[in-house]
Amino acid sequence: MTRVHIIGAGLSGLAAAVRLIEHDVPVTVYESAGQAGGRCRTFYDRHLECEIDNGNHLIMSGNKSALSYLARIGAEDPLTGPPFALYPFVDVKSGKRWTVRINEGPIPFWVFDRKWRVPDTNVMDYVKAAGIAFAGDGKTVAEVVDKNSVLYPCFWEPLTLAVLNTTPEKGQAKLLWRVIRETFLLGGQASVPLTAKTGLGHAFIEPAVKFIEAHGGTVRLGARVRGVWMEGGEVTTLNFADETVTLEEGDKAIFAIPPTRLKDLLPDIDPPNDDASILNIHYRLGKPVPRAAVGDGPFIGMVSSLGQWAFVRDDVISLTTSASNAIGADDQPNDDVVSKIWRETQIALGLEDTEYERVRVIREKRATPDQSPEGARKRLKPETQWRNLFLAGDHTDTGVPATIEGSIRSGDRAAELAIRSIS
Repeated sequence: MTRVHIIGAGLSGLAAAVRLIEHDVPVTVYESAGQAGGRCRTFYDRHLECEIDNGNHLIMSGNKSALSYLARIGAEDPLTGPPFALYPFVDVKSGKRWTVRINEGPIPFWVFDRKWRVPDTNVMDYVKAAGIAFAGDGKTVAEVVDKNSVLYPCFWEPLTLAVLNTTPEKGQAKLLWRVIRETFLLGGQASVPLTAKTGLGHAFIEPAVKFIEAHGGTVRLGARVRGVWMEGGEVTTLNFADETVTLEEGDKAIFAIPPTRLKDLLPDIDPPNDDASILNIHYRLGKPVPRAAVGDGPFIGMVSSLGQWAFVRDDVISLTTSASNAIGADDQPNDDVVSKIWRETQIALGLEDTEYERVRVIREKRATPDQSPEGARKRLKPETQWRNLFLAGDHTDTGVPATIEGSIRSGDRAAELAIRSIS
């Protein structure tokens, strides 16, 4: 039978494998690391003496591909979130707090309610914001929204940083609009923020690997592709350190690897850069973290601060600073950012003079591809010049940003193209 060889066991590669297995297509997944998951994984940190995720990821209740993937791999009750679309925020500098509550249904009644919209904003601020829906490919977020509006520092900036992993001055407005259109624009039922209950790996990765192997698929770890041989317009050979895999007639390949690695294997292609970084700091307190500031949800958004999102799980507080390369955080020593962000965290969570017991800093240097207008133009199509080779990954043109949702969509689409080429 035709076999599909998938390079990369991150979310996009696993999603492709799951989709193919559902269509009774044999798969082999090759992963260079010693574990599956890529940038989406859970591991035991010896210093903290507990499990943590390498970074924090938010899923929205409107992310249909991600939720469908979880259901199909049999992940049991993997996500947690508030009962409604609630987003708590704090201005660390002023101490002001507010919660954005998005009502159910497509009519945004919440913008008419001072209690649930961003403080000091009015209805016209939201009406003007609708202009992002008509942004062209070359426009950034900062070019199409009102930078003088209160919404800019309290909504547009944190949203752009979180979704596009870059600043509003660099992020493509059209990509951000795609997220708004599929979530906030549809109302609260599509906008509930969700996070992994016990860890990203337990929710998205381990059940997928189990599903693949239970249905006859193979996931090979520590298998790094060193080279690719093409002949007659097709991929014919995959070269590993310890073996050479020859594709049989009719076999397909899906490359689900980051742009830098993809460029090494396929020099003829020109993917977007993948040097946008994220700073994650995990503080362990040694006792349960007070949850009054986060309410029913697992996090609180922070403005006027270096730390941007504080996620709470048991006795661990995980701080995320997106676009850390663009805002200068990558140039600051670990001790400096740990100290500064902890002071911000104490304010955000109302910890007063509480101190942490242990801390771990994780800098994801290549967290996402470039999502500027220039980077968006370079997003790759899943089809390639080689008849039996398809691409997956959040750098491909899925129509949505480089998120969990985008990664899974890319894997689904690459698998569907492979299936179509088989039939």
